[in-house]
Amino acid sequence: MTGKLRRSDGAGKSADENLPAGLYVTATPIGNAGDVTLRALDVLKGCDLIAAEDTRVTAKLLAIYGISKPLSAYNDHNAARERPKLLARLRHGGRVALVSDAGTPLVSDPGFKLVRDAITEGIAVHAIPGASAVLTGLALAGLPTDRFFFAGFLPAKSGERRTVLAELKGLRATLIFFESAQRLADSLADLADILGMRTAAVARELTKLHEEVRRGLLGELAAHYASAGAPKGEVTLVVSPPHEAEADFTRIDALLDKALEFMPLRAAVDLVAEALEAPRRAVYARALEKKADDG
Repeated sequence: MTGKLRRSDGAGKSADENLPAGLYVTATPIGNAGDVTLRALDVLKGCDLIAAEDTRVTAKLLAIYGISKPLSAYNDHNAARERPKLLARLRHGGRVALVSDAGTPLVSDPGFKLVRDAITEGIAVHAIPGASAVLTGLALAGLPTDRFFFAGFLPAKSGERRTVLAELKGLRATLIFFESAQRLADSLADLADILGMRTAAVARELTKLHEEVRRGLLGELAAHYASAGAPKGEVTLVVSPPHEAEADFTRIDALLDKALEFMPLRAAVDLVAEALEAPRRAVYARALEKKADDG
């Protein structure tokens, strides 16, 4: 980025008027208003226009920090009409901040088309990083973080959803989805059926007062939400990669059969999981199945 952004001394004071021209892809909080960055505040104060997914949501954030700037709606419904207007403003040296309702723009919103067209026209694009429900959910899930794949929202219809999940099944990476609370139980059931025995985390209301992360096997989570009903708030769903032992339980079954003959269930599970470097939850679930069959 060319030029420097200087912080103002107070939330209500004007920002540096030397903010360079261009499009500023600006992350905003996903829940807790305190998660906005100082740099984002500088951009919001110094820009000429804020293009927001929902101007009412952004107006509340601006009010908290005493910022008064023109707002223009830019969302799925009006993007085709509004994009040329924003590009024209940028061509003439305008400074436009692009924000979503929450988190980092371009993630599950139409912002990428504006960025693409700005780049094509040689307009400067600046990224102002910050909060992201994708990375926040991943950080809290307790699942592998070395490789992950964000798949956005799953289809609303079960048949289409299962087709998408079948395509993702072979990815050896942690999977991250956004999901509506009302469809959560059904989606978890389809995930368990298509992906098999995997651990997952349902993270909701991230960074807010009632933040909650529920972890467990996909089948367990599906049963919980089918019984408890839809939770409140926004949901980020994180699913583990395929378990190494998932494809073939032959060795697990053989060791469990021997261990359960002379050891308590939990001790047998610990022994087998450690010996085969298999996920403990998967071994535990298998041991419970064996006990039930024996009973």
